Formats: sequence, C-alpha cells, structure tokens
Amino acid sequence: MRKLLPRVLLGIAAGVAIYVGFSIWAGARTVGQALASFSWASAAAALGLAAANYLVRFVRWQYYLRVLGLSVPTGESLLVFLGGFALTVTPGKLGEAVKALLLREFRGIPAARTAPIVLAERFTDLVGLLMLAGLGLSQLDNQLRNFLLAGSALVAVGLLVISVESLAKGALAMAARLPGFAKVAPKLSEAYQSTATMLRPGPLLVAIALSVVAWFFECLAFWVVVHGFEGASISLLDATWIYAAMTVAGALSFLPGGLGVSELAMLKLLQRFGAGTGLGVATAATFVTRLCTLWFAVAVGVISLLLFARRTNVRIELPASSRAASADRS
Repeated sequence: MRKLLPRVLLGIAAGVAIYVGFSIWAGARTVGQALASFSWASAAAALGLAAANYLVRFVRWQYYLRVLGLSVPTGESLLVFLGGFALTVTPGKLGEAVKALLLREFRGIPAARTAPIVLAERFTDLVGLLMLAGLGLSQLDNQLRNFLLAGSALVAVGLLVISVESLAKGALAMAARLPGFAKVAPKLSEAYQSTATMLRPGPLLVAIALSVVAWFFECLAFWVVVHGFEGASISLLDATWIYAAMTVAGALSFLPGGLGVSELAMLKLLQRFGAGTGLGVATAATFVTRLCTLWFAVAVGVISLLLFARRTNVRIELPASSRAASADRS
C-alpha cells in the first residue's frame, strides 16, 4: 500500500495545480463568489448519483466474472472493484489493473484471466459514453465531432480485431516473434480468450446497456450541480452529451483522469450551452462536478484498498504495466 500512496498523492497534486491554474485564469474572486452561492445539497445529490454509477458498474464487474466462470464473494469482490478507483488518475486508467493483482494474490486467479475485464470495462464505457455523446452530435463543432467520430472508428476497429479470430491470432503470432514477448505469448493468448468471451454479442450488449445507464447517472450529477448555482441552468439533454463527450475526450487523451482536457472543454461548453453560466460559474460548476465524480471515486478507492489490505493482509503494489505508465508520465 505504501507504494500506491505516492502515486495517488501525485495525481491529487496534479489536480490541485490544474484547478488553481483554472481559478487564476477565470478570476479567483469570481469563482469564489460562484461557490458562495452554490447549494451544497446539490453536491450531496451528485455524490449519490455518482455512487449509483459505481453500483451499476459493479453489477457489470460481477457479470463479467460470471461470464468467465469465476466466483468471488460479493463483499470481497466489491472491495476489489472499488479499490481500482484509487488509481483512476493514471494514464488510460491503467492502474485499475490492480484489481487483477488483488484477485491473483488472494484468490489465486491468474491475472491473465481477469486483467481483460479491465479492458472490457474501458471498452464498453467508451461505447456507452459515445452513445450518450452522440445525442449532441449535431451541436458539436467540426473539431470535436471529428474527434468523437475518430473514437468511434477506433472502437469499431478494436472490436473487429478481437471478433475475427484469424486477425487476433495473427496479431498474437506476430507479437510472439518480437523480442521479449515469447515468454508472455501463452498469457497473451489466455487474455485474448477471456477478452473474446466477454465481447461476444450477448455479453457485449448487456455490458453496453449497463454502461449507458451507469454513465447517465453521472451526466445527471453534472446537471444537478449546474442547477445548484443561483441563476444557472442547462437542459438535461445538453448536460448529458456535454458530460459524456468531455469524459470521452479525457479518456482518449490518456492523461491521468483526463485532467485538464475534460475540465477545459466542459467549462467552455457549459458557457456556450448553459444559461446564467458565465466564466466564474462555469469554472466553479466544473470543479464541483469533478469533485463529486472523479475525486470522490479516488477517495472511495483508497478507502476500499485500505479495507481490503486490512481484511486480507495482502500486500498491494502496482502491476508492472502501471508502474511503467507512471514512470513514463513522470
């Protein structure tokens, strides 16, 4: 756990630095005045909606475990799932692979079987968010529209490669011939089988439906937060596609938690499509929204990891891929 804490603190420090920078840019006094008029009951409601997002995604996690024929006690599985949120502020959320490490260390389940769940979660999250973002496609400028269309094309190509067995096996065979990959080729093959199982039409449709429901809860949280500012409002439709589109943009940026990218785009679009949302209110609404979604998730994750470590006496460290990602970031 000691090796995880510095990375979590680094993500928090990066977030604080970005938000201070945004506050100076928007005018700290203006942002402060907007926050002073905010109804914090709205933040409590947003936290509840974010928790609903986590609950639906946990249902998807349990569903994936069942699809792969794995059995983990519900309480333990919940701590493992939520523990992955502690590393949300890692590039592409690679740190969430710690879930596979925890199940390997305590349950003896090979990481090659469970790590693909993280990939399937991210894949179906992206599909669900793209569907929600598509609600506002006609209102997007060309740059953002092309960005989302490129993301959709990337999803389609990835699904094609996984679905067509000959393509997947050809890619695995090529990887096995690369230096350093020969030893892990069998694990890559096992990981592919798990991934292909989860992305069959039946499981894929179930997971996407759960993803749409889960992320709509956070879109609704964004809408609630905006309405918590005196004189500010936005339609639920606009709040939905804005939040979804900005979450996709942050994810595809591969910056830790999408920091900076999601915030900037969110406040710009909020100014454009919200009523009574000047720069100060838009900035404050963005901060509160991210506090109730991103940073609430990190806090829940850290607490869950601590509880899991205390309950099982498992030593928690980052998997190798996440250590490399963190090293690249620094």
